[in-house]
Amino acid sequence: MTAHRSPAPDDGVFDVGFAAELDRLFRWRRDVRRFRTDPLADGLLEEIIASAELSPSVGNSQPWRWVQVVSPERRAAIREAFGDANAEALEGYRGDRARVYAGLKLSGLDDAPVHLAVFAHPDPGQGDGLGRRTMPETVEYSVVMAVASLWFAARARGIGVGWVSIIDPARVHAALDVPDDWRLVAYLCLGYPAAASEVPELETVGWQARTDAARRRLTR
Repeated sequence: MTAHRSPAPDDGVFDVGFAAELDRLFRWRRDVRRFRTDPLADGLLEEIIASAELSPSVGNSQPWRWVQVVSPERRAAIREAFGDANAEALEGYRGDRARVYAGLKLSGLDDAPVHLAVFAHPDPGQGDGLGRRTMPETVEYSVVMAVASLWFAARARGIGVGWVSIIDPARVHAALDVPDDWRLVAYLCLGYPAAASEVPELETVGWQARTDAARRRLTR
């Protein structure tokens, strides 16, 4: 395995120590819902986004669009949209499952110092359509890759990220007044975690444990 040899400078090969640290980063990349309210250090958000911009994209189209939400009015509209969607989701559960759901901390919208909406431009001129004529959904897949890259870049710098998926994309569009053809991929909260843990919170509270990879792997 090439990762075990000593790499030469700038040859794109990483040693086993780096691979172990990368695995540790993967374990610590948790969905954070409990944040301190401290603002991020100056320039840190820009640094994290710059790392995320290195993410691969179909046809090198870079279809992601970052929207930082700072307006109190717009943030209030997002909180309201989440509250309505969360109440509707709770109605879909019964018994113990409803009780556990009601006690879950499902967003960090109130405390996270940074709100970042990530959209996909469905037909960016960049890339001239390469690689997406047969699979146009690769535009959104590329944006998901950028979100993952941002998540790891943030965690490596001590910043937690939470993905707010219990929300109506149409209401996010309306609240943020972005172009009609942009598609919401992720609404993210970023900030310093209130507590550190490598165990997913949903596992800690008994909602869903992680399962063995063999359950999701096929050989053909």
